[in-house]
Amino acid sequence: MSAFLIRRLLRFVVVCLGVSLVTFSILHASGDPVALIMPEAAEADRAKLREALGLSDPLSTQFVRFVGNAARGDFGRSFFHREPAFRLVVERMPTTLALTCLAVALALAVAVPVGIYSAVFRNTVGDHAATVVVFLGQSMPVFWIGIMLMLLFAVQWRLLPVSGWGTWSSMVLPAVTLGAFTTPLFMRIIRSSMLEVINLDYVRTARAKGLSEWLVICRHALRNAALPIVTVIGLQFGLLLGGAVLTESVFAVPGVGRLIVGAIRQLDFPIVQAGVFLLAMIIVSVNLFVDVLYVYLNPTVRLR
Repeated sequence: MSAFLIRRLLRFVVVCLGVSLVTFSILHASGDPVALIMPEAAEADRAKLREALGLSDPLSTQFVRFVGNAARGDFGRSFFHREPAFRLVVERMPTTLALTCLAVALALAVAVPVGIYSAVFRNTVGDHAATVVVFLGQSMPVFWIGIMLMLLFAVQWRLLPVSGWGTWSSMVLPAVTLGAFTTPLFMRIIRSSMLEVINLDYVRTARAKGLSEWLVICRHALRNAALPIVTVIGLQFGLLLGGAVLTESVFAVPGVGRLIVGAIRQLDFPIVQAGVFLLAMIIVSVNLFVDVLYVYLNPTVRLR
């Protein structure tokens, strides 16, 4: 286990450096933030501001300075908010994580029973209907789902607020929008996994002992069938965080995604770099947790 953790920590460092380099390169190729900060100033005044912000140094020098400061948790001050960038990102991160976790919970709450039903009653009308839902769900983009739900439930029926965050009613539409993106995938994985294990020897033995079908499915078959979905959740968590960026923009949720989108428009380098770095750390940490959880669920797997 210790060797596994050491390797993962080294991979964690490599991933963070790679993400930082890519983000840094793309941002500095996108334009000059000083031109947005001082749109009508003289070039001499802009040059002084670039010097003060450290933007006049060579890109290699800027990147080395950024990595050194980031190692100490200092991502600089926001060009527009005039506050430490990392603090702004951390303050909004709980909202983004809450939205993502709520979306995962809603997706599993729908996908698990539907996937089990689709596997147990294979080739029935319900199974075919679930398959159609899978195809539709995987083909619809997040922002389109959000706009359609907003028009239906907020504008047409006036049941839920159009935007915002903090009350349960304001959380419903963003969470459903984000969860609808990954629910079909979870349904498909659970159905496939259940079909693989539902007729194995240990399941037939449980039935032969006289256990009810409900206990056989939930206690014996579902645990092994859940192994692939645990892995998929870890892999999809990063996509859900990326989807949260669009969802937060559509519903005006005050999370990291909306903050990063606004910072990209303003070329606010410190906020974008801090936000992307923190999101990368969370994704790598979640994947590490999933690997350890996989070993717990499947004792035949060993970490080497």
